[in-house]
Amino acid sequence: MKRRSFLKASSLLTTPALIGGVPIAAFKKSKLSELINGDSDRVLVLIQLNGGNDGINTVIPMDQYDGLVAVRENIHIPSRSAINITDTVGLHPNMLGVKSMYDNAEINIIQGVAYPDQNRSHFRSLDIWHSGSAADQYLSTGWLGRYMDMQFPNFPNDYPNSDCTDPFALTIGGVVSETCQGVSGNFSLSISDPNNLNQLATPINNELAQGCGKGNLDFLVKSIEQTNVYSTIIQDRYEQGNNLTDKYRDDDDLATKLKTVAKLISGGLRTKIYVVSIGGFDTHANQTVDNDPTTGIHAGLLESLSEAICAFQDDLKRLGIDQRVIGMTYSEFGRRIRANNSLGTDHGTAGPLIVFGSCVNAGIIGENPEIHPDVSTSEGVPMQHDFRSVYGSVLMDWFDAKEEEIATLFNHDFQYIPVANTCNTTSTQDLITDVTQLTSYPNPFSNNCNIEFKSEGGWTKISLFDALGAEVDVITNRQLAAGHNKLNYGSHNLPAGTYFIRLQTKLSQKVVRVVKI
Repeated sequence: MKRRSFLKASSLLTTPALIGGVPIAAFKKSKLSELINGDSDRVLVLIQLNGGNDGINTVIPMDQYDGLVAVRENIHIPSRSAINITDTVGLHPNMLGVKSMYDNAEINIIQGVAYPDQNRSHFRSLDIWHSGSAADQYLSTGWLGRYMDMQFPNFPNDYPNSDCTDPFALTIGGVVSETCQGVSGNFSLSISDPNNLNQLATPINNELAQGCGKGNLDFLVKSIEQTNVYSTIIQDRYEQGNNLTDKYRDDDDLATKLKTVAKLISGGLRTKIYVVSIGGFDTHANQTVDNDPTTGIHAGLLESLSEAICAFQDDLKRLGIDQRVIGMTYSEFGRRIRANNSLGTDHGTAGPLIVFGSCVNAGIIGENPEIHPDVSTSEGVPMQHDFRSVYGSVLMDWFDAKEEEIATLFNHDFQYIPVANTCNTTSTQDLITDVTQLTSYPNPFSNNCNIEFKSEGGWTKISLFDALGAEVDVITNRQLAAGHNKLNYGSHNLPAGTYFIRLQTKLSQKVVRVVKI
């Protein structure tokens, strides 16, 4: 995968704003500010699945079916109903739209996306996903906001201007996205109806505010003036835009939002980021209908998601702009493996993430989770991929970010994942892996276990995670030789229970489930 250069010379800042503890002035300015007015400018669309999507009933591990039947007796999708996309992976039967896109090499599924020390609170976990922070780190900026701060360090001062006339990001909905919160302002505007963008009244008594209040009123006036300019541009571009597909459902909220995005892009709006959301995924009860797991709340949500992104992709292709746009879903966490007693699932750990578009590296990255009949009520799907690695890889592949920038944006062990391409790939492909045959024995074990694997060598981190997604121990974190490796791990201080051994290199990862008795 080609990693393109993304930095260019620029002037220094006069204010000491920081990104990840590093002065923004230390970064060079990227081509983004030059390309933002170009006709071939790339766009990223984020779709938030609000509430915590049940990934197991979305992307179904067909090779774990005996375990699914045992732990999800009333809510598992029957094998005869699942849509098979590989020999071992299926989709929910209501995801026919995604299936057709997968067949057209327009879908990339990344398995087991989460973060170490998973927080199962909606509010805190969403904060982590939006900010791109570690579980014990509290940031006041969003991951895209910090990225755009690198490119436009004086924002919101002096914007819009003759070089950057359009808003950098838009949230289609009532609440502005926290993903775009920068050091001094949010790069995103929130709109619900582009046909009804009324001008805001500008305060006329600014001269009355003095002392500490003057700065606040100055900021308010500036924000209103900026919003009014942007709203005029948005409305004009929307009127010039078009939709050419008949696949959007008129009564579907997500479809309406994506239809708006397509019309704005086709109308010439040079916005880089769009954020939309669909709620209702907190399915503690009645996730499915008794005696028919293919129907219910979750089935309706997945149908809405699948048909909306399928319609959106069809619209982009008919408009001739599909090679400019990729989309990505995310949710604050997955659900637990074992169903509860209310035909539902409770807050869990990892889940699948879907990237879509004409320029994605189509296929499936990662492996199905192991589903054992003896899972506890609290056990979640283990993490394979850190969500910050997904974010960073999208920035590298789609916006030409450098790996040094990613290291600054996200303080974690970055792993590059080939998410997107240059639209030359027409068939599905797998992520090249440098680790094979990860095993641990004896399993179950009492005090000691052996960990064996083959790899191409280099930096290797092996961690132990518990059933809740917490990283309880780092077994090794160093350079290892290529070939066959064997480690002995002593776990005398660990309580009995289920654990996951996760091995990570710069290119790939493996996860194996172990039980201590």
